[in-house]
Amino acid sequence: MTATQRESAHAKINLYLHVTGRRADGYHLLDSVAVFAGAADVLEVEIAARQGAALDLRIDGMFGAGLVGDDTTNLVVRAASALRAWVGADAAALPSLDAVLHKELPVASGIGGGSADAAAALRTVMRAWNLNLPRAELINIATGLGADVPVCLDQVPTRMSGIGEILRPAPVMPQCGMMLVNCGMSVSTPAIFRARKGGFSPAPDLPARWDTLSDMVATLSGLNNDLEEAACEVCPTIREVLSALRAAPGCRFARMSGSGATCFALFDTPEAADLAQDAVARPGWWVWSGDLYRKGCAA
Repeated sequence: MTATQRESAHAKINLYLHVTGRRADGYHLLDSVAVFAGAADVLEVEIAARQGAALDLRIDGMFGAGLVGDDTTNLVVRAASALRAWVGADAAALPSLDAVLHKELPVASGIGGGSADAAAALRTVMRAWNLNLPRAELINIATGLGADVPVCLDQVPTRMSGIGEILRPAPVMPQCGMMLVNCGMSVSTPAIFRARKGGFSPAPDLPARWDTLSDMVATLSGLNNDLEEAACEVCPTIREVLSALRAAPGCRFARMSGSGATCFALFDTPEAADLAQDAVARPGWWVWSGDLYRKGCAA
């Protein structure tokens, strides 16, 4: 790898999220279908003229202010450190890397921005160091970085379960448009789980495909995000976002993603989502509209 490498870290959207149980170690078990939006952070990595397998990270972009590129808090740096640990004693011979993260996704917002960044780092650093990890070991490293990192490795519609490490194909997706809205407030995932009331939800039976958006909406309408009510109690503005999305012209379905606070809405086409932006936008809100990310196609 001689030139600068770029990896897009696309926003991960949970179409539904059922909390199905809890392990003895306290981790919650989940069932969800994750899809990816065109909205993304971008990670650039190049080989530095020094040895030692260190990754020096600079962060800029809309949401880069205040973020620190160190190995205790930043998942990009931690991803590189995890790969260095996997290499072991031979890592000292690897070149160091210089990286820039263009942070364009809201932080702590339920769309897996940090997890997508970590997955992008794993993909890029493996190329830079010419590593060929067995898939099972890569998933294990990704899971150690965070529950959403495994599903972000491939950035394709995926059904995720366990604590996020069990990945299966999602139903085939129909064409549609999407809008994402974040109210500008970060929420803590542990706080949302602590605030959650009620028991557990079963993993649903899903079809092999959704031929139309109407088919997908019919299925999703019978499912839940089990964290949404708790998140609305912690951050009441989420209710305002959901109301604005559901009232938007052309909105077919709206729900919160992950543990919040970002919410999404589905539209018949990306163009319909674009046209509805003005009806939804509020001062201080981050709004994005467009297509689902389809791997191998332009975002």
